[in-house]
Order: sequence, then C-alpha cells, then structure tokens
Amino acid sequence: MPSPTGSQFVLHDADSNATAVVTEVGASLRSFAVAGRDVVVSYPESDLSPAGHGAILAPWPNRLDHGRYTWDGETYQVPITEVERSTALHGLVQHVRWSLVDATTTQLVLAVDTVPVGGYPWQLEMLATYTLHGADLVIEVDATNASATAAPYGIGFHPWLHPGPGGLNAASLRLDATQWVRPDERLLPAGVEDLPADFDFRTERAYGTTDLDDAFVGVTRDADGLSWIRLTGDDGRTAAVWMDDSMDTWQVCSGDHIGAVPYRRAGLAAEPMSCIADAFNSEDRLVRLEPGATASVRWGLSLR
Repeated sequence: MPSPTGSQFVLHDADSNATAVVTEVGASLRSFAVAGRDVVVSYPESDLSPAGHGAILAPWPNRLDHGRYTWDGETYQVPITEVERSTALHGLVQHVRWSLVDATTTQLVLAVDTVPVGGYPWQLEMLATYTLHGADLVIEVDATNASATAAPYGIGFHPWLHPGPGGLNAASLRLDATQWVRPDERLLPAGVEDLPADFDFRTERAYGTTDLDDAFVGVTRDADGLSWIRLTGDDGRTAAVWMDDSMDTWQVCSGDHIGAVPYRRAGLAAEPMSCIADAFNSEDRLVRLEPGATASVRWGLSLR
C-alpha cells in the first residue's frame, strides 16, 4: 500500500551521517537524525503524522477561534478541525500534496499552490526548501500572494525535539523568550505576561514534569540574530531549533494531552511561528500579504 504521506524524499550528508526524510504530503519533516541519534521524534512511513509532527502550518499557525475571522470588512468561515475546542487548527497546507521542484543529495525544494476556498479565497504560491549543511538542517519557506487582493498570512512549523534515551522528564531545557502568552480554557490567547517561574527556562534547567502547551514572545537572540530552544537529553546531546528575525514567536508543547498515546510526552514540540494563535482575529503580528508580495521565513534544527 502507498504511504499516506506520499513519496518520501531523503536527504543525506555522508560526512556527518545526517539523514532527513521529508514527505510529499504537507512537505513535512518526518524524521531527522545525526549519526543514529534522533533530533526530532519521527513516525513510521506507514502512518499519518500523529500530532502535527514536522508539519508546515500556513496560512495560519495554531488555532483560529471558531474558524471565523473578519478581513477588510468581509467575514470568512473555514472548517472546524479541532471539534472539542471549536477551532480551525494549523492552516490549509498540512494535508495536501506538494510538487517536487528540485532535489539533490542534500537539498530538496517542494511547491504548492493553494486552492482559493470560501473561507480563504486567496491563492498562495508556496515554496519549501530543505537543505542539509553537514549536521544542520535549514528550512526556508516563501509564500507569494497570487491573488488580486491582500491576504492575511501567518506561518509556523511543528518539529518535536527528541529528548534522548531518558525521556522528557530527564531532559533539560533552555528557551530564549521573556514573556508568556496566557491561554484561556480553549488554548486561545488571553494576554501577555511576564514569565511564571514554572515556565522560565531562560537559563537551562531540568524540564521534569512541566506541562506546556503555551506560546512565548519577547524572544531573545544571540550575536547571529537567532533565537533558540535547546533540549538536552541525559546522554549529553542537545537537540535544538532556531529561528531568524523572520519569526518572533515560540509555541512549546510537552504533549501531555495529545490523543496519540505512544507519542504522549515522547518529545517537546518547539515551534517557530510568525504570529500567535488566532492572529486572523487579533491581527497581532499578522502579515498583510499584498498582491504579488512574498513573505519568507527561515529556521533550522541541529544536534550538538
């Protein structure tokens, strides 16, 4: 039987023994490992992504309240995909087939043109590029508005960092952010506050039993302009994700409450995003993508 995620595109760097697998469906990162050590939590080729693992989240990341929003005086409704919270989750491109544009041993380019629908009547021409630089994987996504009117746009990504052999409770975390987006009971933004002590990982410390499904802003950056989330396992190896200044929001989830039981607390979702949840309504950090304009983002994964 064919894989439910379509063709599997393999990238490999011989010097570092780094291997990444990207799927045709969703242009999703199914696995990434360096010399046999997983950087992200993978899933079998025979399965669907269990909890957004490796997904590209566009044209909005996270949740859209009741799937409804108003843009330039018109109200739109997209399908509810998270029924228990009455939200539309993670955009429109996660479950569509992307087309192969180019592939080498260490670089893959996939493309998709979104189909205008009643709830999102704009066509986006999207290009996703995955490049292995030794043991580092860099991901770039460009989105061009091919429609005649301005479109609301945001993007995010959903890698689950692997915690190492001892699991998440034995790992330590560093998170480059100074503010917490307080969620309501439906995990929609209810305000921005200083970091609660339990969620303050600006200095690396044991992760333990912390339960997170929260957004963080006020990101800090290193000398290269990158903001990081670093998860260090009890084997001393650190799986890390970074974003450049094209994005400024982190979503972090420990998976305590996901339905796919084998993946519950199996890793830590460390999600670079251009905006927080429900940005189509709040317009907080939302991109107004004018006709013919392109929005580009860049982020990456590494193992140290």
